[in-house]
Amino acid sequence: MATEIATLAGGCFWCTEAVYQNLKGVQSVESGYIGGQDANPTYEQVCSGATGHAEAIRVTYDPTIISYADLLDIFFATHDPTTLNRQGNDVGTQYRSAIFPHSEGQAAEAKAGIARAQADHASPIVTTIEPDAPWYSAEDYHQKYWDRAGDRNPYCMAVIPPKLAKLRKGFGDRING
Repeated sequence: MATEIATLAGGCFWCTEAVYQNLKGVQSVESGYIGGQDANPTYEQVCSGATGHAEAIRVTYDPTIISYADLLDIFFATHDPTTLNRQGNDVGTQYRSAIFPHSEGQAAEAKAGIARAQADHASPIVTTIEPDAPWYSAEDYHQKYWDRAGDRNPYCMAVIPPKLAKLRKGFGDRING
């Protein structure tokens, strides 16, 4: 089975990772950093906003089960793509809404996904399509954070359940179990 990779930045990677980890066809979700100038950044460096990196997720998926277009539609439905460099109380370029295509086909799909999402939003979509760049895995304690510690984190409890409710409402047929 051939897999593909989607790299998406939609604010806090804990929150984005929680949306994608239980989708049919998704084999793994990794939190990390992309799009900045510093090699091997730490969480603290990225949070400072000085590295230029975005908190992002890298989704490994089976395109025969879930398409890149579906992943993008879920992306746009579960975060706010109309706020520049911001998701809720998280402010800074590290929380930008961005897509990092891995091919020309993905870049074309990203443009089409933005157009589809724009039809559902009164405000302009500010999601950027950025060139693929070196990927830096986030520290181990960030991986699968919602499953391990999210229910003990007030921030996660305020942000993630509404995202998961949107996922269930709009894409319930795409969720495992």
